Amino acid sequence: MNKPQENNTWLFEISPKSSLFDFKFKEIWRYRDLLLLFVRRDVVTLYKQTVLGPLWYLIQPLLTSVIFTLVFNGIADISTGTVNAFLFNLAGITIWNYFAECLKATSDTFKKNENIFGKVYFPRVIMPLSITVSNLLKLGIQICIFIAFYVYFSLSDKAGSVSMYILWTPVIIFIMGLLGLGLGMIISSMVTKYRDLTFLVQFGIQLFMYVSAVMYPIAIVQEKLPSYVSWIVEYNPLAHVIESFRYMVFSGAYMENPTNDFSILNILLMLGISFIVFLFGLIIFNRTERNFIDTV
Repeated sequence: MNKPQENNTWLFEISPKSSLFDFKFKEIWRYRDLLLLFVRRDVVTLYKQTVLGPLWYLIQPLLTSVIFTLVFNGIADISTGTVNAFLFNLAGITIWNYFAECLKATSDTFKKNENIFGKVYFPRVIMPLSITVSNLLKLGIQICIFIAFYVYFSLSDKAGSVSMYILWTPVIIFIMGLLGLGLGMIISSMVTKYRDLTFLVQFGIQLFMYVSAVMYPIAIVQEKLPSYVSWIVEYNPLAHVIESFRYMVFSGAYMENPTNDFSILNILLMLGISFIVFLFGLIIFNRTERNFIDTV
């Protein structure tokens, strides 16, 4: 009597060989439950054993805004028009922090997760994606704080007025998150071979903040600095994203000569650039994950 043939058709096949442009979006979707699990882990465990807990989400931007107000608006005498200087700085720091946190936390993905990566398979890009998504909670809390201060200062006419372009806020947040994720994956792939990059990223983010118009309007740079220096800020895409966000919430009230400093074309261009950076980072990340365990 013949035995029935066994069904050897596999549901999934794990292979180290894949096309360079295989982005594995379908596989990421299949592991969406794991993504949500890592997001929950990031939120719950980050400040679990701290005294102040999630209050650090509030303390960091508020203290930074106070210091920037004292130094740049008090000592350096940078004008913010009719907008309160503290509120002006808080707007820039709030949107910048999301990019910085995404970049900083994803830049050493392979190094921090080498133990779990070496034991079980799942799409490695789930890790940096979970960081980017979990940071949205932190951003949401900081935006609520910004709104509270905005309402307070608007009572004394020191907050300008909200522009109709405020509806583009989700696009601005998406751009910052996508850029941070893309650059973070590129750096994370390089960290597997060059550990010094971890320290360089911490230092580089601080320097990059000063050329991203976080604590001053771009017009001030164009007015006070020579062209061979100001171009660094003028051609910095993040500076224009942050400037666009400030125009959305203040309608140019921080300028001495208010103009429409919001360009939909620039936002769409930045969206395209961020998407290209993300895809480039994903290609390098997927390529590195094949043999990173030999170098980490």
